[in-house]
Amino acid sequence: MSNTQTLKVFSPFDKTLIHEIPMDGKKDVEKALRKAQELFLNRSKWIPPYERIAILEKAAELMKSELEELTKTAASEGGKPYQDSKVEVLRAINGVKIAAAEIGRLNGEQIPMGLTQASANRIAFTTREPIGVVASISAFNHPLNLIVHQTVTAFAAGCPVIVKPASNTPLSCLAFAEILHKAGVPKDWVQVLIIDNESSEILATDKRVGYLSFIGSANVGWYLKSKLAPGTRCALEHGGVAPVIVEPDADFKSMVPALVKGGFYHAGQVCVSVQKVFAHESIAKELADEITKAAAQLIVGDPLDKNTEVGPLISEKEVERIHEWVLEAEKSGGEILCGGKKISDTCYSPTVIWNPSKDTKVSKEEIFGPVVCVYPYNDREKAIQEANSLDYHFQAAVFTKDLDIAFDTVQKLNATAVMVNDHTAFRVDWMPFGGRDASGEGLGGIPYSMHEMTRVKLMVVKSKYL
Repeated sequence: MSNTQTLKVFSPFDKTLIHEIPMDGKKDVEKALRKAQELFLNRSKWIPPYERIAILEKAAELMKSELEELTKTAASEGGKPYQDSKVEVLRAINGVKIAAAEIGRLNGEQIPMGLTQASANRIAFTTREPIGVVASISAFNHPLNLIVHQTVTAFAAGCPVIVKPASNTPLSCLAFAEILHKAGVPKDWVQVLIIDNESSEILATDKRVGYLSFIGSANVGWYLKSKLAPGTRCALEHGGVAPVIVEPDADFKSMVPALVKGGFYHAGQVCVSVQKVFAHESIAKELADEITKAAAQLIVGDPLDKNTEVGPLISEKEVERIHEWVLEAEKSGGEILCGGKKISDTCYSPTVIWNPSKDTKVSKEEIFGPVVCVYPYNDREKAIQEANSLDYHFQAAVFTKDLDIAFDTVQKLNATAVMVNDHTAFRVDWMPFGGRDASGEGLGGIPYSMHEMTRVKLMVVKSKYL
């Protein structure tokens, strides 16, 4: 190592020290970039598709054999409850399989020739080539699955990748990298760097990077984009406020559990967590009360306890911030229907707020915590306008049995994805996923990321025999 600094990884639940890891420095960043670039420039070292497929299939099998260990690691360092962390690991395994299957779909196409005299006697086709070195900077809230989305996609597309995990949750990333190497990935093709923010910026903005995958705060993401080298592509995944429109005919029986799960899953620390529910005034209070009843029964506590449904926030600072926002909402006229309290230094009670002021932070910013706000409306068009009024546009939802209203609402909500009769946090790993406007740029989703990590090459052959 180039220095003696270490990164201490603490449990977000009880703040006990889990592990201590040597940190890499600027010299390590340079070394990693040099290795990755040398691999990319030397086509003789490129791994053919059939080998990449075999390696990823083996990696998926190794992950299955380590399911329990990977689950406990993710839950311990990230705070997501055991039951949800296990689902994350299973998704990650499936994600590796998806990437292996998508390798065969990174194909080009034939381009018509002979349509004009100038294009006669020619045949043309495209192929897709890896874009180059990929730099991936990840977030804490899905410590394994995000890493899969940011590393396996690059490897599957034929790109060397350097990944920087979140400083709160590096252990899942390191465990996954070890699995990849056991499965046959040469070490220099997937490199993990444990680095600080300054070194991360050096990594992201180096001219040898062909593609930056960033998941994290909008301020950092947009800043890094402004510093990217010419030609570097990027995907930026930031946050959203996940608005939901609820019509009077919505089915309460299926809707309430969905909204509760979407709002309080991982203590609301998901970029598409249900945050703002706009419900027709004829049912709004009843809906708020039903969400409140369900939220008040959620079990909050130790993420390693298999009965826990809501775990801790990632840091004590986040607990304090969320509490301040909730108190501001209450002071400005919002009614706290449940929660609104710190359970401990690291856990916050699931909170439902009735009709907070539009000028408060819970209405204007991404909460990223276990708080759901319910607003009554009497005009769906105005509710949609309100839902679209902020700069954050990621995923949204509408609940109704009326197909015409559903289609109309989907068209008018400004979002990358709109769920009909499901919560905003729904996701499968093969669908397009990403924010628009202030919420991000580019698309995630394993097939889409792989596509973005390649570029087109056109070949035109001229022959008198054509």
